[in-house]
Amino acid sequence: MNKAFIESIEALERERGISKETLFKVIENALVAAYKKEYGANQNVTAYIDRENGDISIYLSLKVVEEVEDENTEMSLAEAQEIDEEYEVGDDVEFMVTPKEFSRIAAQNVKNTIMQKIKETEREMIFNEYIDSVGTLMNGTVQRESRGTLHVNLGKADGILPVKEQTVGERYNVGDRIKVYIMDVKKSTKGAQIFLSRTHPGLVKRLFELEVPEIEDGDVEIVSISREAGSRTKMAVRSIEPGIDPLGACVGARGIRVQNVVDELNNEKIDIILWSDDPEELIRNVLSPAKVDRVEIDEEEKSAKVIVKDDQLSLAIGKSGQNVRLAARVSGWKIDIKSISAMTADDAIEESDAESEEFDNSQEAEVTTEEQKADEVQEDDIASKEISDEISEDGDSRQEDDEEIEIVEVQHDEEK
Repeated sequence: MNKAFIESIEALERERGISKETLFKVIENALVAAYKKEYGANQNVTAYIDRENGDISIYLSLKVVEEVEDENTEMSLAEAQEIDEEYEVGDDVEFMVTPKEFSRIAAQNVKNTIMQKIKETEREMIFNEYIDSVGTLMNGTVQRESRGTLHVNLGKADGILPVKEQTVGERYNVGDRIKVYIMDVKKSTKGAQIFLSRTHPGLVKRLFELEVPEIEDGDVEIVSISREAGSRTKMAVRSIEPGIDPLGACVGARGIRVQNVVDELNNEKIDIILWSDDPEELIRNVLSPAKVDRVEIDEEEKSAKVIVKDDQLSLAIGKSGQNVRLAARVSGWKIDIKSISAMTADDAIEESDAESEEFDNSQEAEVTTEEQKADEVQEDDIASKEISDEISEDGDSRQEDDEEIEIVEVQHDEEK
């Protein structure tokens, strides 16, 4: 019994966290690769390690044919029937070819292959473990810093915390403990690349899940989060179970729950808002702490015009527009804020514009009437002239008739 070999496998299992069965298969594959490199790559070879005593066996399989073309993969029917008369063309003949010992180079190749396969297996296991952890929170230790990027030890692997995923104002030293959000995991030739974040809204969500049992149990739901890391976060929540106050659950007795999250986020401000399916009520809530006078909803455009008192305008908009910006993101609505005085001025301008438009329309109507009158007078003049001409022509015609009668009468007298 190869006791030392079995003990080595068990030690590897403990140190690397790789199961014995996986290690046995890795070594079997390494033995096959070494054999093929030593005796021919096209040979059909399998290796087997006895799980109890550690004995190693290598088997070669040859195809039975009428006429052999490749001795590494084929055996003649005559040779096969010398082993067993029942063999026929197309059968596979398998027999043990375990070498008494590999050459020194072959043995080194086996060792190298085994170590390489073990590393590959480790990488695959780590990747599979952490890919399932995307979107979760983990504790780590800062290992080193490189050009602003922090390398954080997570236990079985190191994660990368890029500069852009670090919160402004937070500083960490080697050895510091840190909570991080697993943002993404990718494969690489060097193993799993685990990308971390301290700015992701998911970090806030996971922190509240740790602090608020009602969220963890599903009695309270975090509907939406908008965040400007290091400065301010708005989080909308609602109750799934009747009788539970979602705001009170998140704040906690004497504010202890929300304060624990604020402390972890280096005193970042957190607005906890009651979610509503009614757009008007939701808009009022998300603009907290500002008080809203009225809300005009445009369902088609999914936009809201919000009117606030003059003394609430700066609070509603926030410093550099932060409050309304976060409110729009957390609600999913476009929000336009105006003060009452600005709205009154706009209404006055609109009323003035309306009166001006009405005046212009009346002036245009008057001009049109005058033009119509002028046209009518002109038409009457033309008609009068035409009548006068007709009368004149009629008079001339009668005069000519009288002259003709007179001439006829004169001529008649002369004839007499």
